[in-house]
Amino acid sequence: MEKIIETKNQIKGKFAADIIIIGGGLAGLCNAIHLSKFGKKVVLIEKNEYPKHKVCGEYISNEVLPYLEFLDINPFDFGAVKIDNFQLSTTKNNLISAKLPLGGFGISRYTLDLELSKKAIKNGVKILQDSVVNVDFSEELFHVETKENNTFTSKIAIGAFGKRSLLDVKMDRDFIQKKSPYLGVKIHVKGNFQQDLVALHNFKGGYCGVSKVENNAINLCYITNYSAFKKYKNIDDFQENVVFKNQFLKEIFKNTEPIFDKPLSISQISFETKNPIENHMIMCGDSAGMIHPLCGNGMSMAIQSAQIASKLILNYYKGVNSSRSELEKQYLRQWNKQFKWRLKAGHFIAMLFRKNTIANLLLQVLRRAPFIIPMIIKQTHGKPMKL
Repeated sequence: MEKIIETKNQIKGKFAADIIIIGGGLAGLCNAIHLSKFGKKVVLIEKNEYPKHKVCGEYISNEVLPYLEFLDINPFDFGAVKIDNFQLSTTKNNLISAKLPLGGFGISRYTLDLELSKKAIKNGVKILQDSVVNVDFSEELFHVETKENNTFTSKIAIGAFGKRSLLDVKMDRDFIQKKSPYLGVKIHVKGNFQQDLVALHNFKGGYCGVSKVENNAINLCYITNYSAFKKYKNIDDFQENVVFKNQFLKEIFKNTEPIFDKPLSISQISFETKNPIENHMIMCGDSAGMIHPLCGNGMSMAIQSAQIASKLILNYYKGVNSSRSELEKQYLRQWNKQFKWRLKAGHFIAMLFRKNTIANLLLQVLRRAPFIIPMIIKQTHGKPMKL
């Protein structure tokens, strides 16, 4: 695969930009495309090269399609799979089915991040493979230092560096002080699974999302409490003794063929409340707040946060937001309006599912009244994005 970003040896020294974006996931790349579309000089710093698989549910609500079209990105051009149906199974192997209110699509981060990065570069974005080691804000400018001794300055910096970063530690963010008990595991497999379906299968101490992505691959991504996981020797042992108690998951895992050499995993996933503004840096995507994977809408939120940030930043450069303080207030206000309730609803739903007795009672109610499921889903999803 041809490299599409600058290698660490191709660029050295001090540089100025209109906007520096730290992190090249969905939020960072969508910001880069949006801002460069309007002629802004954007530098995006990403520690990994594209393409790369990530631990992610890889289901996205259709609410983002109007905005992706605005960015000149059509996920279906890259093999995205349309998804309209939802299934939920309980730890007691009861199954509930429902229609998704708005629908969605499945596409891997491997493909989507790659295509977004290509679009950003086509727009003139400078993408640098490097790691940011320090960010200092003084005299109305950000000074960003990288591991490879590059220094960048800009009026605006966007933090889009994901779930948990060394920069979070460096900035002494509140949420980083609390140890998170969650572990995520993901694998792609080949086999039979309904094309237009996203399923959420519960097991003791966790849940697993299942959906198709491009190239007929099936994404299996589960999250569990680390204290439950560490009782077992390894991932295979945990799956055999815990995950496969759910007969639907056992059937999927046993009757499919792994595409990955080994599962991907990530620990210390934090769902604690985060500040969308840190030391004048605008936080986007998981850096600003992360909804429980149970709700299946984190990728959509990351993309939407980029739209909010980019619009306000462009207004700031036009003089519409007359001060940095006003820019930050507007972002905080709009971010909370768009996501605060979703995050609260996500926390509440996840809390119910962590309590097995309550969860099973709730799921019995949902079996008798499946029309409630779309109403619950709407609490963690939005309407099609306005441009």
